Amino acid sequence: MACLLEAPLRISVLSEVTATSRHYVDRLFDPDPQKVLQGVIDMKNAVIGNNKQKANLIVLGAVPRLLYLLQQSSSSSELRTECAVVLGSLAMGTENNIKSLVDCHIIPALLQGLLCPDLIFIEACLRCLRTVFISPVTPVQLLYSDPTVIPHLMSLLSRSQWTQEYITQIFSHCCKTPEHQTVLFNHGAIQNIAPLLISPPYKVRMQALKCFSVLAYENTQVSMTLVNVLVDGEMLARVYVRMMQRDQPVEMQLTAAKCLTYMCRAGAVRTDDGCIVLKTLPCLVRMCSKERLLEERVDGAETLAYLMEPDVELQRIASVTDHLVAMLADYFKYPSSVSAITDIKRLDHDLKHAHELRQAAFKLYASLGSNDEDIRKKITETENMMDRIVSGLSESSIKVRLAAVRCLHSLSRSVQQLRTSFHDHAVWKPLMKLLQNAPDEVLVMASSTLCNLLLEFSPSKEPILESGVIELLCSLTQSDSPALRVNGIWALMNMAFQADQKVKGEIVKALGTEQLFRLLSDPDTNVLMKTLGLLRNLLSTRPHIDQIMSSHGKQILQAVTLILEGDHSIEVKEQTLCILANIADGNTAKELIMTNDDILQKIKYYMGHSNVKLQLAATFCISNLIWNEEDGEAEAMTGSQERQDKLRELGFVDILHKLTQASDPNLCDRAKTAMQQYLA
Repeated sequence: MACLLEAPLRISVLSEVTATSRHYVDRLFDPDPQKVLQGVIDMKNAVIGNNKQKANLIVLGAVPRLLYLLQQSSSSSELRTECAVVLGSLAMGTENNIKSLVDCHIIPALLQGLLCPDLIFIEACLRCLRTVFISPVTPVQLLYSDPTVIPHLMSLLSRSQWTQEYITQIFSHCCKTPEHQTVLFNHGAIQNIAPLLISPPYKVRMQALKCFSVLAYENTQVSMTLVNVLVDGEMLARVYVRMMQRDQPVEMQLTAAKCLTYMCRAGAVRTDDGCIVLKTLPCLVRMCSKERLLEERVDGAETLAYLMEPDVELQRIASVTDHLVAMLADYFKYPSSVSAITDIKRLDHDLKHAHELRQAAFKLYASLGSNDEDIRKKITETENMMDRIVSGLSESSIKVRLAAVRCLHSLSRSVQQLRTSFHDHAVWKPLMKLLQNAPDEVLVMASSTLCNLLLEFSPSKEPILESGVIELLCSLTQSDSPALRVNGIWALMNMAFQADQKVKGEIVKALGTEQLFRLLSDPDTNVLMKTLGLLRNLLSTRPHIDQIMSSHGKQILQAVTLILEGDHSIEVKEQTLCILANIADGNTAKELIMTNDDILQKIKYYMGHSNVKLQLAATFCISNLIWNEEDGEAEAMTGSQERQDKLRELGFVDILHKLTQASDPNLCDRAKTAMQQYLA
């Protein structure tokens, strides 16, 4: 079985191949088993810490031969074990080494080796498997392709502390999807791994803890099971709380906090539980201090953001814990020229990963400010905060851009910030630039933010309108992504609110009637609701209503009919009836309803509906249709009288009379107001 590398790498490595390397490989083919064993041991010593030697041996074909010797029943236990050790050492080299090993089918060979009764050989195979599986280039699905593997690994957990450490580490690295969580859960991961949380060796406890954190992540079934688990008679949550104590290693504190965070987000632990408010949240805030390592600060901030994302009370508590808002400002200054880092390797690492700190800070600010106005104010008043967000929107890292726009979106929910900070820093400019060419994930968040900037009271609305945003928003409504379609139409809806006829005309022209009516039959309810909202805003003020209905009335009433006949929610039908009420308020537009018996019958049906909201909206339509014009012109009065007579003939007056006795006060008042028009 040939074990090939990519051509460019092969050429560069081959130039380094030495006679010594060939000598190691040649000895693997010696007919004397003792010489083969000694050759493998010498190879093991030669490759330790020597990546060049590892690459040489791989190119020279050592891997297939080592795997052959490992799988031969005629090989001694010692030889097979030494082969597994050498393969594990080769796996500790570069990612290309791992790719070569995987291409040579090392994983099935090592998994097969686990069936051997020899514990030392099993441990060597597991150590090598662990090294291969923790590499990002190894396809984790290889662990699940044979359904007998997971149960066998579970059965090996009790053999030794090494099998416990390696197997739990393999599980935590290979549990990437809900399907993986289910497989491990169904094969007894919880009951098999729980006792390891109080195992004497630290590494076993730590790997078991990591395993439970990935099992619980966004998984209600696992989390609900974990909350009832007893470990040596103690509830699991209490074990986690002990692990978060300050005298424990930081890695353990942080991972235990993650476990409780994930259980809380999955609904297994209440957000006001003491283990969350008094232990998990303060522990995660501690992880954000500048005394912690970069990766700990990143992990702490991101986990804290996730913990409190849906809970305003946790956001308020976090915002006043250890000056967190100010503490996060340091994330943007690190590492600086005065950072107390004497380790050059650490400084180099931190310089390369400083963008992760900025990303984490933006995420945490977004979570902190998602609900509370005072917290948003505190965030925007933090030194240079708005400038940092604006800079973040144009960073080279896509993850930082996404986190920055998320933070901006969170702050854009504030009327005060839209009127002050957002206007002062002209954030709409970088936001518009971001919308021109970005992945869907960024587009969704950026367009959501734009929706808020287009609200009536936002000073940014006018300059955004002048920048030619309508075409961009109309293009979003044609996206395959429902979220982008919603945001595109939502922004247009906000733009059309109390807009002048020129802007409304531009929206209708750019969107096109065909696309507008396509959106009115969109399968996504959110898209449909926002399209109805847009239509409602377009059809406001009488001149606008009459103008739009004179050119598009037939299609609009057709769409309205289909929605009122369809299987839609109360909210959708209420919004549709409100559009009819707007049309009924037009001077000439109302005649389109009066001459459409089908629409009139539908209004009549909804006046007698069991849902009060629909009754109110339908009654509002009739109220507008029968309204006596205040200007007193004879022609208008005649039109009003004719409408009233027709509606009386169709039985609307009787229904109104009944509704004046309705138990709902609003409906009762609306019906009485309409009846007064008949008496006027």
